[in-house]
Amino acid sequence: MKSIGLVLSGGGARGVAHIGVIQALEEAGLHFSHISGTSAGAIVGALYAHGYTPKEIFGIVQQVSIFRSVRPAWTWTGLLKMDGMQELLLRYLPEHDFSQLKLRLTVAATEIRKGEIKYFSEGELIPAILASCSIPAIFSPILFKESMYVDGGLLDNLPAKPIRDTCDFIIGSHCNLVSQTFDPTNLKVVIERSMLITINANTRISKQLCDVVVEPPGLDKYSSFDMGKAKEIFDIGYKFTKENFKESQFEKMVA
Repeated sequence: MKSIGLVLSGGGARGVAHIGVIQALEEAGLHFSHISGTSAGAIVGALYAHGYTPKEIFGIVQQVSIFRSVRPAWTWTGLLKMDGMQELLLRYLPEHDFSQLKLRLTVAATEIRKGEIKYFSEGELIPAILASCSIPAIFSPILFKESMYVDGGLLDNLPAKPIRDTCDFIIGSHCNLVSQTFDPTNLKVVIERSMLITINANTRISKQLCDVVVEPPGLDKYSSFDMGKAKEIFDIGYKFTKENFKESQFEKMVA
């Protein structure tokens, strides 16, 4: 049996689609040996690597809300800080160490001072996840081991590279596909679409490193903070994967 890796992109609330994708892939008989993720993908990936089922993960991430899990920072580095997120992650990942996970996990974050990508795969778990999720100008950067980190999506939103050599087969789940339709109703949606386009630029090489890329269409209509529509987003990921990736296809690919 080949070693199968799963790579999960960032995308805020759109990352809930990853849970639906995982559910469908499990039903297709796939089992993973290594998970790699950025931002929302790092959260879902860590929970999955810990051993939670997709159903359990869906229940947990519904609590990861901009209103419930962050607090005002009032500093020049960002408007919000993620103390609430840290408390939530510690509740569900109490071992707080990569070595205690049931599956290998890699988390991508951007070292803002050096302008370099950093891949975490050992040591303390929670700071790595928080660093990967720290959207610049919205959240305060995460200080960890004398380095300053922000969202990994800036430099590697689909981190296939760090696990390519350890996996025989890689499936990428990308929730930031940019559709050809766009209605610029206000500045907020223009900014968000601009960010999507920018982030997509650094996923092109990463997609080439994956053997299969799952990209559910229509997710770009959801905001990064649309957790109120989590069930809709989950269903899009699940139904698209279920309809387009059959068990027989994967049997041939990973045999």
